[in-house]
Amino acid sequence: MEYTELGISQADALWELHKAYKTTIKETAPTEQDRTQLIQAMEKRQLRFYGAWDEGALVGCCSISIGFSTFNYQLSGVFDDFYIIPSHRHRGIARKLVQYAYRNSGVGSLTVGCADCDVAIYQALGFRIPLGNLLAME
Repeated sequence: MEYTELGISQADALWELHKAYKTTIKETAPTEQDRTQLIQAMEKRQLRFYGAWDEGALVGCCSISIGFSTFNYQLSGVFDDFYIIPSHRHRGIARKLVQYAYRNSGVGSLTVGCADCDVAIYQALGFRIPLGNLLAME
């Protein structure tokens, strides 16, 4: 298994995995405009994707959106887009991918928002400091 930061040259493989992720979590399928915006965010380094590769195939991904936090007065990241294809689950890939992404993103803290049913999974992956409730506005 190889872990890398994904670049624009890997956008097609990422896009296929990202569509599978959206289907799995029962969200609306992304559009070509969404793809363009995702690539633009990657080009500006606002969004960094990390991948797990098995024999040249992208089998898992996650993203980190970069910001700044007064939690520790350093760059911070918001963890998202976490997906491992079903045939590669329960092999330790998730833990290694999260660790790789965190170490290589350059952030001093990493947060994740998740459904109540997923809290134990993220705690097992290293997200252990509660920071209250995460709410979103659209």
